[in-house]
Amino acid sequence: MTEIRRIIQAPVFARQKKRLQKKQISDLDSAVRKIAGSPESGKLKVGDLGNIRVYKFKSLNTQFLLTYEVTGDTLCLCSVGSHQNFYRNLKKYINR
Repeated sequence: MTEIRRIIQAPVFARQKKRLQKKQISDLDSAVRKIAGSPESGKLKVGDLGNIRVYKFKSLNTQFLLTYEVTGDTLCLCSVGSHQNFYRNLKKYINR
């Protein structure tokens, strides 16, 4: 298991994070800390999203999905949001 030394936010992730409420942002930050401690905690996707992992967490009675990619000692946060149209929008962003 590799130790995470850098955490990078994708521009899409930063925009989506700005739209969240303060409680949701604190829950997101704790989810990122858990992922940084154990990068294999998310479920690895297959197909078009083969290198992406998805970590699910709850905030304010809503389930959120957090996608990330681990490359060496770098954690790249790709996207965060609720399940509705989440994978469709993620594929659009990845395939640009």
